Amino acid sequence: MKAKNHMGAGIAIGTGVGAAIGVAMGNLAIGIAIGIALGIAIGSSKKKNTPEEK
Repeated sequence: MKAKNHMGAGIAIGTGVGAAIGVAMGNLAIGIAIGIALGIAIGSSKKKNTPEEK
């Protein structure tokens, strides 16, 4: 099943990755902020690569 909400999925994945980065850096808040920005980038890039539904 393909996700229709790529932005939401990207933000969720990015936040998880960012939280892991934040724990490694010792600052969870900065890691989550990085993750949200990363998630928006992932979500917007996925949206551009998929054909529009009619």
